[in-house]
Amino acid sequence: MSATSLKVRERLQDLVLSTEQALEIKNKLNHEIERGLGKDTHATSSVKCFITYVQDLPNSKERGKFLALDLGGTNFRVLLITLAEGAHFHMDSKIYAVPKDIMTGPGTGLFDHIADCLADFMKEYDVYKEKLPLGFTFSFPCVQEGLTKARLSTWTKGFNCEGVENNDVVKLLKEAIARRGDVQIDVMAVLNDTTGTLMSCAYKKHNCRVGLIVGKAGGLLGERFL
Repeated sequence: MSATSLKVRERLQDLVLSTEQALEIKNKLNHEIERGLGKDTHATSSVKCFITYVQDLPNSKERGKFLALDLGGTNFRVLLITLAEGAHFHMDSKIYAVPKDIMTGPGTGLFDHIADCLADFMKEYDVYKEKLPLGFTFSFPCVQEGLTKARLSTWTKGFNCEGVENNDVVKLLKEAIARRGDVQIDVMAVLNDTTGTLMSCAYKKHNCRVGLIVGKAGGLLGERFL
């Protein structure tokens, strides 16, 4: 082993967990998940377990064209997904930046930006005149009150837009689209990135039952489509 490899191992030694440490982390995580699921302990749990109203997993029989919005950080994605027979799908997507002034400005500015990006994308991919079903991945802590209704609990990841917390983000999105007056959508569901990951994986792997986003301090990271 080279001297460089030895130095790397030495530097990383503190990141190597013993079996006892791994078990301790597992037990603490399980404890906080149980608290997050409990009605009386949810508010004080460090692992918030928010309900989702997505009741069924895909079965690969879904057909058609669908739009998706994915907001969870400084980059915002718009996607056009075409599902075909035999669990085949085609996905087009485009990433749009969310400028710092929009991340910390009025909530109307954020959702107007989302609506502008959506309209730009629909024009580019020639679905501007169609009314397509849309799924909204909104990866911030929300209390869902229905499949298409979710109130933002608190901003994270550097966002701090006034007038959004405790409000329904789907309603804010629809209002922004209505202000443009030139785009038609049918919002079918609002969900977070974990649920979105589960849905995308279960489409082709029907035994998939868990969606996982590996987190780090200050935000969430991970492969959306595992």
